[in-house]
Amino acid sequence: MKILVLSKRQYMGKDLLDDRFGRFRELPLELARLGHDVRGLCLSYRPRSEGRVIDPLTTGADKVTWQSVNLLCGYFPALSRYFRRARQLIRNITPDIIWAGSDAFHAIFAARLAKEFKLRYVIDLYDNFESYGATAVPGILQLFKEAVRSAHGVTCVSQQLAEYVQAQYRCIAPLSVLENAVCTDLFRPLDRIASRSQLGLPVTATIIGTAGALHKSRGTKTLYRSYTLLAAKDSNLHLAVAGPRHRNDKPPRGDRIHDLGELPHGLVSTFMNALDVAVVCNRDTEFSRYNFPQKAREILACGTPIVAASVGAMKYILAAHPECLYTPDDPISLTQALRRQIRQPSEITEPIPSWADMAAQLEDFFQTVQHNHAINRQ
Repeated sequence: MKILVLSKRQYMGKDLLDDRFGRFRELPLELARLGHDVRGLCLSYRPRSEGRVIDPLTTGADKVTWQSVNLLCGYFPALSRYFRRARQLIRNITPDIIWAGSDAFHAIFAARLAKEFKLRYVIDLYDNFESYGATAVPGILQLFKEAVRSAHGVTCVSQQLAEYVQAQYRCIAPLSVLENAVCTDLFRPLDRIASRSQLGLPVTATIIGTAGALHKSRGTKTLYRSYTLLAAKDSNLHLAVAGPRHRNDKPPRGDRIHDLGELPHGLVSTFMNALDVAVVCNRDTEFSRYNFPQKAREILACGTPIVAASVGAMKYILAAHPECLYTPDDPISLTQALRRQIRQPSEITEPIPSWADMAAQLEDFFQTVQHNHAINRQ
């Protein structure tokens, strides 16, 4: 198949091309390794170098070529440049499928281009995009829902989001739950002492912590309060955090609190392996009810004991281990869960899918979309 991927360039706090990170980098890469002709077009909402980029991990027939276009030309939006590049790509390769996601705008772009060129398109929902700021722009939410309803297929990151889309959007297109995976060659068990030494963390301490967005909207204050309660009774307990945060979302300070800032992606696995217990913070919001915390899969792939907010997909991932769940925004509940995992860590045998596994599932889904389209034309 010839596949055109449409995505924004910056998402999940990373840059698709500079950091070579995330769902919209890994799945196209694996689809190319399965023998498909994959091209990508990414729109950068920040000034970046533009032009053609070949993923360095691909060669020969397996290469994935990306085109990058900036949203702004000077101080003004220049979407006409984006659409000009998109139309040029479509004319050059005549894709069998357009796969688009990352926000509501790209779903709308895909619907517009597919209609113009009479192509099949699949929308990817790796989050509930209704919770994003883009849908606050007048008219965007309605256009987004129409794009999803008109799509030839929809991929959703969680079963909860899939059910929501079917019920609320009246979506009748084929739908596939396509969860996030991990790079299993990166996220794997490592020596805890060596990991701590590499990051400058105390070797003999008991360390709890979290890596990822440290915004208060993710419930990190609950972790900080819980740590304070535990640390008052355990002088050997330390807290380690790493990740992006807003200016006002500062972790507490103290001799036993280690703020490692925003780590390079290659060191996140080292950080998780350094912990005695890793925490997946979340609040009960429209965002968290439908997302799929990739961080949880990364923690489990490292073999690190986990405690997670009981919301959204985590309730199902850890259904067999309720002792690992805590009530969102409840520091007492989190304190109890952390104490249990520190004393007697749960052994979790949750299967960890790779991006290659997810790409094989996506390939099957694209073939279903093609088959359905062929039947409808008869």
